[in-house]
Formats: sequence, structure tokens, C-alpha cells
Amino acid sequence: MKHNEDKEINEEVVEPTKKEKKKIEKLEEEIAKLKSDAEHWKNEYYRAYADTKNLRNNLEKDHSEAMKYRAEGFIENLLPILDSFHLALGSEPEDPNLKNYLTGFQFIYKNLVSVLESEGVTEISPKINEKFDPNVMEAVDTVEDDGESNLIKKIYGKGYKLHDRLVRPAMVSVTKKKEEKKDNADA
Repeated sequence: MKHNEDKEINEEVVEPTKKEKKKIEKLEEEIAKLKSDAEHWKNEYYRAYADTKNLRNNLEKDHSEAMKYRAEGFIENLLPILDSFHLALGSEPEDPNLKNYLTGFQFIYKNLVSVLESEGVTEISPKINEKFDPNVMEAVDTVEDDGESNLIKKIYGKGYKLHDRLVRPAMVSVTKKKEEKKDNADA
């Protein structure tokens, strides 16, 4: 213990001068400003990072969508050819030589349809007396009928979808209720 007594620690509390106080205040203000700037740029970084991530996600989604529907224009150009096949294959020739050609055309048509299906194309083939669906069909004509309204009466052309996107609606004729004729005598 004597050892501690020999070494007296002489601690004095030194008060800073006015000049030093101003310098300390200035340094504290600068520290506060730097902390504020750091917080601001940290927020800007996170905002830019989030924007970049959202942009990347949107670009990936757009690219994926573009790849999924890349063949849409090509398929639209093929539809008249498919319609011609439907017309040609719809009639039965009597000549045996033409029957052989018909068999060949059926084979080509089946291969074409198979390739289109592998790309995500599906036919919309409505049936007579089926309910009209405006999401995938277009009514090009109406026919008065005693039965129920909005039933398919005639099919003019098949429709086509690419994945879940409508390329061309099916063209149909639909029924509508017959209007009752009013007597002219009552008028």
C-alpha cells in the first residue's frame, strides 16, 4: 500500500477555454451532419438497390413473357393455312387418286397441329348447342330460335389460343329468342 501512496496521482479537472468549446461544438455539429449524410446515403443506397432489384425482376418477367409468346405473330400468319386445311379435309373426294392425296394432306395437317401444340397452341372448337362464351368466341351472326338464347347454332371458324392468350376467337352464329309478332289491330 505504501507503493500507492508514493505515487500520488494528481488529477485536475481542466475546463476548456471558450475557443476550445467553440471548436468542440463545431466538431459535434460536423459529426451530426456527417451522421445525417451517412444515414441519407444509406437510405439512397437501399432505395437504389430495391429499384434495381425490381427492375431486374420486371425485365426477367418481360423476357419470360416475350419468350412464351414469341410465336404469336407467326401463328397468326399460319391460321389461314389451317383454315384451308379444314376446308380441304372437310370434303370427301370420290376419285381414288384424290383420296390418296387427302391421306397425305391429313398427315401433313396432323404434323402441323402437333408442332403447334408443342409450342403451346390450342384449338378452340365449340360444339353446336353449346353455350356461347364471349371470352373465346365471337358471334358473327344471330339466328332466331324458339329454344334458349346464346347457344351456338353454326360454327364458321375455329379459334386459337397461345398458352393462355387468345390469338383468334372462334367465329360462331348464336341463337336469340324469337320476338313475338304484335298484331297491327292492337296498335
